[in-house]
Amino acid sequence: MGLTMAKAANKVDTTSLEQVLNRQVANLNILYVKLHNYHWYVKGEQFFSLHEKFEELYDDVTLKMDEVAERLLSIKGSPAATLKEYLEIGTIQEATGKEDTRGMVQTLIEDFATVAEELTEGIELAEEISDQPTADLFIRIRTDLEKNQWMLRSFLGA
Repeated sequence: MGLTMAKAANKVDTTSLEQVLNRQVANLNILYVKLHNYHWYVKGEQFFSLHEKFEELYDDVTLKMDEVAERLLSIKGSPAATLKEYLEIGTIQEATGKEDTRGMVQTLIEDFATVAEELTEGIELAEEISDQPTADLFIRIRTDLEKNQWMLRSFLGA
């Protein structure tokens, strides 16, 4: 492949990576709002433990969202920054407001699984174009999401 074609292919891959990063900026922002919803509206016997856990999770999501957006800026991309954009490009849904306690936890398990799967694809893409910092960021976030999935599944007795 000639140098010009290699540059063109790398530009396409970089654009694809920017899309993956932006999708995760959106997903993390949707999770941030969803976790606040759950934090405020959780009820029942598990209120105290889940109220605290949801706060811990939204604090963590805030840091991750900022890291992903700043990584996107570092590679000269433009992170999504409006609610409209988040809902258009995100792959998880906002809270319905009708979830019971068990539904809140189950939805988070599913959302974390969705994001972790997408991060796996992003890791592969980042490695293809030798963007190790992005791959490392995605690996760290995926590792945390997988741990949280395990903890939430254990909470449900699954």
